Amino acid sequence: MYLQELKLTNFKNVESADISFSDKINCFVGLNGAGKTNVLDSIYYLAFCKSYFANSDRQNIRHGSDFFAIHGDFQTDTHELQSVSCVQKDDAKKSFKCNRKEYDRLADHIGKVPLVMISPYDRDLINGGSELRRKFIDGVISQFDATYLNDLLQYNKALLQRNTQLRSFYSNRYFDMGLLSVWDEQLVRYATPIFEKRKEFLEGFMPIFQRYYDIVSGTSEKVDIIYESQLAAKPLRQLLDENLEKDKFTSYTNAGIHKDDMIFNIDNHQVKKFGSQGQQKSFVVAVKLAQFDFNYRKVGYKPILLLDDIFDKLDDNRVAQLVKLVADDYFGQVFITDTQRHRIQYLLDNINGNHKIFEMEQGRVKNDG
Repeated sequence: MYLQELKLTNFKNVESADISFSDKINCFVGLNGAGKTNVLDSIYYLAFCKSYFANSDRQNIRHGSDFFAIHGDFQTDTHELQSVSCVQKDDAKKSFKCNRKEYDRLADHIGKVPLVMISPYDRDLINGGSELRRKFIDGVISQFDATYLNDLLQYNKALLQRNTQLRSFYSNRYFDMGLLSVWDEQLVRYATPIFEKRKEFLEGFMPIFQRYYDIVSGTSEKVDIIYESQLAAKPLRQLLDENLEKDKFTSYTNAGIHKDDMIFNIDNHQVKKFGSQGQQKSFVVAVKLAQFDFNYRKVGYKPILLLDDIFDKLDDNRVAQLVKLVADDYFGQVFITDTQRHRIQYLLDNINGNHKIFEMEQGRVKNDG
């Protein structure tokens, strides 16, 4: 699958754009703030129904406008054209359509456009809280397992209701175990398959990740992702019983797969505490490339790969190696942003494969060649 054409209206700082892409490598060059990342974020929208960066859809409406629109035409592996569009008005619910048919649930679109994005913000995977690492693993699995995504949505819905019930008990100085047990049953029902699939995913993911870390870092360091979950020691029903008094006091559910975390290690040392900037950069780039590879093996066709401004903390040899890697036939359509056109031009001149370079300035695509 690849993106043939992208049309933007009032998306972030892009007033209007209509861009036709190469089916292999597409590069956006320009100064910081020119709008390069915004174009990549719009492509991300078409895969995940949301921004990679902003929590609120309305934050992406161009200043002074009352809506944004994104439209993309994708060529599938069966040579069918698939049109995906997203429209957000300032005073209305987001509209998301595939082939002009609006979705009842946005979750039904996840996985139809497989995509992996690598961004400087990915460093937060290492240095941020556990929620970001859970979102990463959930995002990977959800692209090829619709049942997992549904279980996750149902679990989070039950968790929200249980926490609301606990807060109500606390504020009203009243407790009813019967009411709480309704949500306990829901949590137990969905938690176990989520836990098992997370564990299974990491077991299959690790050898692929190690291979890409070797390529990106140029070292023989051993990387590891250790899955920490309360469910590894006890079943959730027992954990809920043991934490009941604590839950009453905190008005929050203290046990469950929403507390899971992944510990990132290099040579048995935590990357967060002991990893250099170069090691951290290599780690997250390798994680995302392994995500591409893993998804490709699962769904049978190549995800779109977005590389947003990732070259700054990699030395020239690593940059050249990375571009050569993604230009290989094993990878599909690739989008790259960079502030230096001469660097991109030099790298592309030394690989085989068709490409386009787009220059951006103040939200406008100036030209391509």
